[in-house]
Amino acid sequence: MPAAPPISLVIATRDRAADLAATLDRLLGVPSPPPIVVVDNASSDATREVTRAASRRGPVTLVALSENRGAAARTVGVRTAGTPLVAFNDDDSWWDPGALPAAVELFGRFPRLGLAAGRVVVRDGGDDPVCEAMARSPMRVDEPLPGPAVLGFVACGAIVRRAAYLDVGGFHPRYGVGGEEGLLALDLWAAGHAVAYVPTLVAHHHASPSRDAGGRRAGELRNDLWTLWLRRSARCVVAGTTGTLRSALVDADRRAGAAAALAGLPWVVRERRPVPAWLEVQAAAVAGGGGG
Repeated sequence: MPAAPPISLVIATRDRAADLAATLDRLLGVPSPPPIVVVDNASSDATREVTRAASRRGPVTLVALSENRGAAARTVGVRTAGTPLVAFNDDDSWWDPGALPAAVELFGRFPRLGLAAGRVVVRDGGDDPVCEAMARSPMRVDEPLPGPAVLGFVACGAIVRRAAYLDVGGFHPRYGVGGEEGLLALDLWAAGHAVAYVPTLVAHHHASPSRDAGGRRAGELRNDLWTLWLRRSARCVVAGTTGTLRSALVDADRRAGAAAALAGLPWVVRERRPVPAWLEVQAAAVAGGGGG
């Protein structure tokens, strides 16, 4: 009997059948592709047909959701995958050849590593700006890691240890897509799982032209505020909220995001769980230094 694969790919998608078809073609075009779980967030286009067609050519599993769960659909995929490691793919991204085998070796050498944040190369060949911030992260921890300790990452360039990801519940179900990474990074560290930037693990992200840029900006600001309110100290909440709301006044999308964040205050107050003091110090250093 062949050995079970150590790593799977999880793609959460919605209404991007053409992008998904191109990505699946690319992923299945390599020798011995890993298992791929496609979680469809209640698409109204041909996403499910595209995925079923791909499943006839390689190890592709479709999980069809009846509602849009946003980033939390990845958690459904992680549970379905069942492998010790899971690499996140978007429907408009893919990993360099060799990145996944290298990640398997890396997680074996660093048993406390919960998430490896790879280097994400965008369409013009440059790095995603988040990677530059991660590379200069001022976060300091007292343990060996394969790269800088970070409190942020790009989801389509992340590889997680399944047990660690599920230990903290994965991406928050209220966050949708955009800015969902910060809360997960804080929760992983708080639970004893390290998060590190590993630029030798390279993913490529050619952002789909069909994305709603304004809605994404609004969602990112809302989620940034929710993360601040859910996990940071009272002092940081006051200062951060004041600055963010002031900056939101100049932009309609950001105003919409701030309004949505304020509307969520009742559940945020119920779920608030500030991070440990040592992690608050690190988070303040990252925020002050502009690092990832």
